[in-house]
Amino acid sequence: MSDNEAGADDRKAGRGSGAAGKAVGSQTLARGLLALELVAAQPQGLAVQDVAQRLGVHRTIAYRILVTLAERHLVVRAADGRYRAGSGTVTLARGYAAGVREAALPVLRRTADELGATVALISAEGDEAVAVAVVEPWSVDYHLSYRVGSRHPVGTGAAGLALAALRAPAEDESPEVAQAREQGYAQTFGQVEPGAYGVAVPLRMADPALHMCVNLITSREDVARGSIAAMRAVAEEISALG
Repeated sequence: MSDNEAGADDRKAGRGSGAAGKAVGSQTLARGLLALELVAAQPQGLAVQDVAQRLGVHRTIAYRILVTLAERHLVVRAADGRYRAGSGTVTLARGYAAGVREAALPVLRRTADELGATVALISAEGDEAVAVAVVEPWSVDYHLSYRVGSRHPVGTGAAGLALAALRAPAEDESPEVAQAREQGYAQTFGQVEPGAYGVAVPLRMADPALHMCVNLITSREDVARGSIAAMRAVAEEISALG
């Protein structure tokens, strides 16, 4: 079947009215949601043909579904041609985890002032660690910070390592991930931002699918080293709230 023929079939189906038209619309929605689930579940991404096979549809239909999702930033087409979860899923994740974020903010504010460093709540979005809440300290004049929505790869930096440690052990994971999983926290220097120390502790949420961590960033080594016990306590406190 050619692309034009596939498109013609879709248009003919779309002309239906009443129950038939609703059935077509429901099927399209179901396919789109399933395609999003399939892509989001694969950190390495999926090719158009992969999605088509799993949906049981023509490649052209799968392509149109993915293009529609990409227009809403729910998926993104990478340089290798594979589709991965996109930044639009952050909005959905924020809505889902809004209760955790709002409950965590007072704890983050208190901790930032007590430690004199920026503290954030970080969530995993596919292969990326995304800041969903960032609190700067009022107790010091100089500090490092970053914006909500900032992102870097899972497995890099303290937050990336802490989030990777929440996943099942993998044969190809780095020793740093294994160490973070074993000791319950990650500490790095200069991996994401030159001259910056990071300390991150994974959250143990009631929902195991929600991968989040608390992260501290500072330019001072003494603050980073001295914050580990406090950050572990903060992670326990926020985990209990969620």
